[in-house]
Amino acid sequence: MDILISGAGVAGPVLAYWLQHHGFTPVVVERTPRPRLGLGGHAVDLFAPASEVMDRMDLLPRLRAASVETSALRYERPGGSPIEVDLRDISEAFADDRHLEIMRGELASILHDATADRVDYRFGDSVAALAEDDAGIDVTFDSGRTGRFDLVIGADGLHSTVRQLIFGPEDEVSHHLGGYLAVGTLPNYRELSTHTVLYNAVDRIAAMYPVAQTGQARAVFLFRRTTELVYEDRDIDAQRRLLRAEYRSEDWEIPRLLDEMDRADDFYLDAISQIRLDSWSRGRVSLVGDAGYAPGPAVGGGTTLAVVGAYLLARALAETGGAHEHAFAVYEQQLGDYVRRCREVAPGVLRRGIPRSRTHLQFNAAATRLLTKLPAALRKRLLAGGASSTLSSFTLPDEATPPDIEAPERAR
Repeated sequence: MDILISGAGVAGPVLAYWLQHHGFTPVVVERTPRPRLGLGGHAVDLFAPASEVMDRMDLLPRLRAASVETSALRYERPGGSPIEVDLRDISEAFADDRHLEIMRGELASILHDATADRVDYRFGDSVAALAEDDAGIDVTFDSGRTGRFDLVIGADGLHSTVRQLIFGPEDEVSHHLGGYLAVGTLPNYRELSTHTVLYNAVDRIAAMYPVAQTGQARAVFLFRRTTELVYEDRDIDAQRRLLRAEYRSEDWEIPRLLDEMDRADDFYLDAISQIRLDSWSRGRVSLVGDAGYAPGPAVGGGTTLAVVGAYLLARALAETGGAHEHAFAVYEQQLGDYVRRCREVAPGVLRRGIPRSRTHLQFNAAATRLLTKLPAALRKRLLAGGASSTLSSFTLPDEATPPDIEAPERAR
């Protein structure tokens, strides 16, 4: 079967790897003109089930070698003494968690390297129209080229074109969680090595952490905004002005960080939103990763969901012999509960992580100080069951065991 995958970020290459592994012929089309190689983007988390997928791809050693080496967090508060948190103490609460943190650009580079010699990548183009019949799908691309495929998979992110073509306008399935994320690269002018520095204010936080591989740093901004901002997705200057307006009254390092964001060539801003669909599949089209079930950028484990979802989709197609209706049903049934659990994480992270009032600010500071002084056993008990535990709560099926799910009537 010829299977078109739209998107070469994270979900797309993982899906392509496993489809090719199972004997299918994947083709990946990507809007950007060249592979997303390098260290761009922000740090993303791979929790236990995603790490297991990477292990099955023989990529885990390379990913661990490239992981972000931040071992301490420093809360800096104007008018108050800083609070130091040893992240190694926190990680002890999740001793069974195969969690790692890596720059998104480096993850994409490693995934591309693992698939480039076996998968047909077509950069600088994207899906423009889809026309399905009983035997396949005719695809028209932005370039004017056409092609025919057995299946089309949208792995093209939160603002998926494939999803909009099949499921309708984004505003009908996107649910704003009341926050925004911005990120960009800047010089490591504070000479951070293993520290992340964090600033809290009412309704907004900012952080800066080092990128050891380049000697630079990343700035991250998270702010609460219950009403959605209006801006063009590709108008970066307008997005920079919006960020500056949100933080204009803050001090600390904020003026310097905002100036650096004006110069950052990888500046990114987006709403923290969830994609909620009753089904991720329709006809010969399915969705994987943020395109189908984004839990919320930066706060909901979207990268882990993308990796796990891509693995399960390819496996379901293999185990059903390419019977797409049955395979899509298996995929959604296997992943559905995990998606719903992950979806519940993001609102809590936003609610607790971004202070709503000065009282909330003071509470967070006191709780953090207390956490650093608790015995390790008690700290582990208090932290168990948190967001990290939820995001690690999926067990991958054994590779040799087929899905134990009865075929739906339509696929028999």
